[in-house]
Amino acid sequence: MKFIFLTIFHNLMECYFKDSILKRAIENRLIEVEFINFRDFSKNKHKRIDTPLVGGGAGMIIDNKALKEALIDVKKRYANIRVIFLTPVAKKFTQKDAIRLAKEESIAFVCGRYEGFDESLIEEFADEVLSIGDYILTGGELAALIISDAISRNIEGVLGNMNSLKEESFEDNLLEAPNFSKTSNAPLILKSGNHKLINKWKKITAYFKTKFHRPDLLDDFKAF
Repeated sequence: MKFIFLTIFHNLMECYFKDSILKRAIENRLIEVEFINFRDFSKNKHKRIDTPLVGGGAGMIIDNKALKEALIDVKKRYANIRVIFLTPVAKKFTQKDAIRLAKEESIAFVCGRYEGFDESLIEEFADEVLSIGDYILTGGELAALIISDAISRNIEGVLGNMNSLKEESFEDNLLEAPNFSKTSNAPLILKSGNHKLINKWKKITAYFKTKFHRPDLLDDFKAF
C-alpha cells in the first residue's frame, strides 16, 4: 500500500511513521509513505497557495492552481491511485471503510487548510470525500493520519497477529466487549476455560456496552 499525503505541513505528519507498528510496516515494505508539499507547485512569486473566498466570507481558501498541478502530477505517476479529500463536509469514516480501503494499491490524501478547498478540485479529482467526525480541525493532516492508521492495520502482515482484528469494536455493529488483564479482578467466567461460555459472555457484554455508549449502532444490529 502506498500512501501519499498532499499537505503544506508535512513535518506534522512524518514523525507518526517513525515508531512502533507503522515503522515496522514501512521497514517490511507493507506500506510506503510519500509527502507532497503542494506549495512547491505554486508559480506565483511568493509561493502563496491561499486566496480570498468568492462571494465574501471570513478567512481564505486553498487556491486551486498549485494543488491542481500537484494532483495532476500524482495522477500521472500513479494511474490507479484513489484520491481522498479530507473535509468535515463529507461522509463519516468508519471501520468498514478502513477494511474496504485496505484493498487499494495506493491512496492520496488531500489535506485541507484555511476554509477548505475550491469545490471544483473535489469535483475533478476526488474519488471520495471523508470526515472523521462532526467537529472542525485546523487542517486535514490529523484526519489523514487517523484514516491511514486505521487502513494500515487491516493490511495483512502489518499487525503481528492478524487475530487481533477479530472481535474488535464495530464488528456486527457492536463495541468490543470489556477486556481485563490477568492480574486484575476479572470476571470468573473469563478464567473458566469454557470458550463457549466466554464467547457468549463477550457477546452479551458487548451488546450492553454498545447500548450504553453508542445506542445508535444498534439500529443496524443483527441479533445474536
